[in-house]
Amino acid sequence: MAKITDEDRSQYANRINVFKTTVDTILKNEQDTLALIKENPEEGAFMRLGLADAMLNLSSHYMIMNGVSQSVLKVKNEEALNDARNSLHKAIFYLEGLVTSLIDAPFSEYEEQLAAIESISSAQRYLLVRKLGLTVQLLENAYGDNTKWKWAFVELEGRYATVTKNLLDLRTVMSNIDPRSPNYEPTVYHLHLVKKLLMQAADRYREKYELSTSQMDDFKMGILFLSALKRLHTVMGDKDDMVTVKKKLDIWSAKLESDIKKKEDRTSKKN
Repeated sequence: MAKITDEDRSQYANRINVFKTTVDTILKNEQDTLALIKENPEEGAFMRLGLADAMLNLSSHYMIMNGVSQSVLKVKNEEALNDARNSLHKAIFYLEGLVTSLIDAPFSEYEEQLAAIESISSAQRYLLVRKLGLTVQLLENAYGDNTKWKWAFVELEGRYATVTKNLLDLRTVMSNIDPRSPNYEPTVYHLHLVKKLLMQAADRYREKYELSTSQMDDFKMGILFLSALKRLHTVMGDKDDMVTVKKKLDIWSAKLESDIKKKEDRTSKKN
């Protein structure tokens, strides 16, 4: 690796100065908004949506700073990447506080929370989850394949899938997927994305279990996401898709039971 000169450092500092200023502004606005939520909790739902969007912008700015570092200094800015990851976690955290982090649950269990943002249009919801997904993908790309955070992204992707599902208002989805509805296009795209993300989250947790941790909890999380997808297909009346997911769910559940028994047998022999 080439030596980083003082001139390189000076150039880097000058180029990221505008982004650091924006970062400081976003962080100050975040604290101001949290104070407002504390004073006016009835307005908290809309402000949390704003906070989630702001944290995605913040994450993007940190990633730009890392890009400048790679361009000018020829090295990754690990601190900026970690700040980007933390900002992304906060974006999801604010959404979870709004629509819950329930994965496989009846709509009735989080319907009341979702009612607080019923005035947020289908298009706005879909735009937000697309922006969230893009930020997740850009951050994974920025870290690269050979990163210690590789398997940590499985949890992040799962949380992304969950809030994307929970932002979808199942009270209106059937009427909105009528081609005559003005909300038809964003609702159909949002619904398709939810189904894709739930299956992807399930597969990623299974992959983490098989290739990294061998922890039963990871396998159970994969099964939980499959169960959530089965529930959604059932609610939507997607009989063929529901049957397909149920078959996969049954196979995975049987595999889990078998692996648990093998683990118990090994432990018994050792004792």
